[in-house]
Amino acid sequence: MTFSDEATSRPVPGHGERMATRVAFFVVGVGYSMWAALVPYAKVRLGLDEATLGLLLLCIGLGSLLAMPFTGPLTGRFGCRRLLFVSLPATLVALPLLAMLESPWAMAACLLVFGAAVGMADVALNIQAVFVERGSGRALMSGFHGFYSVGGFCGAGGMALLLGAGLGPLASAGVLCAGLFLLLCLYGGYFLPYGADGGTRMIAMPRGVVLLIGVLCFIMYLSEGTILDWGALFMSAERGTETASAGLAFACFSIAMTLGRLFGDRVVQAFGDARVLLWGSLCGACGFGLTIFAPSAWLSFLGFGVVGLGVSNIVPVLLSATARQTIMPLGLAVSAVTTIGYLGILAGPALMGFVAHATSLAAIFIITLALMLFVAAVSRFVP
Repeated sequence: MTFSDEATSRPVPGHGERMATRVAFFVVGVGYSMWAALVPYAKVRLGLDEATLGLLLLCIGLGSLLAMPFTGPLTGRFGCRRLLFVSLPATLVALPLLAMLESPWAMAACLLVFGAAVGMADVALNIQAVFVERGSGRALMSGFHGFYSVGGFCGAGGMALLLGAGLGPLASAGVLCAGLFLLLCLYGGYFLPYGADGGTRMIAMPRGVVLLIGVLCFIMYLSEGTILDWGALFMSAERGTETASAGLAFACFSIAMTLGRLFGDRVVQAFGDARVLLWGSLCGACGFGLTIFAPSAWLSFLGFGVVGLGVSNIVPVLLSATARQTIMPLGLAVSAVTTIGYLGILAGPALMGFVAHATSLAAIFIITLALMLFVAAVSRFVP
């Protein structure tokens, strides 16, 4: 069954559905960044060492990986609306619990649920975004993902302001979650009551171009995770920057990627998916090259920004391409692509850590540069 077969008898999404999709991406971005702000408090409250905390954090990834493969076909059975009505409130209920639980086992269980809820929301939202973009007749996917990035900034900034004002972690999380619940109440009625057919199977191994798209998403998420986990260390160890300013590496990348996505729909509309995929990956490669070989630290920071700008619209373009393929049902295809991509940000940075230990920090960014060139080389095979 092709995408067009699935959508022939369904109402075309309009302005309300577009706004609801943006709001939902924003909510997920805020929620995920709120947890990042709660991690130090959880470590102190539970008296955890770094190794135990690392094991707890793996529960988020495990929960997401358990939920993602099944979510696409489930949207076909129950609709995106029902799954989002389950996953988004579950995400917001879990956050205050994560700010107050005092048992490591209870935290592990809550993080597992939190990860599953975020993973389910991620897949269901991308499927809804595919339908909304298709119905509009123009590029929208980059803007949707841009709202996730904006949500990340708002969540981190909001938690910092509330905690700085003297509110505790529980109160801060409660205030932000209450505001997000209000947004869901206002726009949740516009979530799509239908979803993507997954055929008769609940899970399937990706094949053909779906596997290729999944691998390319894996590379994109691996690159992002590598900059997040290793960028600051590279700047301090290899470029001699102060520890306090080394964190600007990911900030430059993140700000550039957010700006690129907010304006990305116009770029995709003007130049087309194929050119954005080709030139975006080449831009990312140039950015990594500038980071590695620049004669000054500030040019290296600029390189991280160039990477963010280059890769900003690649994942949205790949998700739109997933909707155009006819090898697998849409639900199974989006679930597979999202799951493979998520593995990149979950396991990729750890693999890069082994590479850095065996060689050098510069080597891991040389690898990501080569992977960007690989994306450019195979971009013509993406539909």
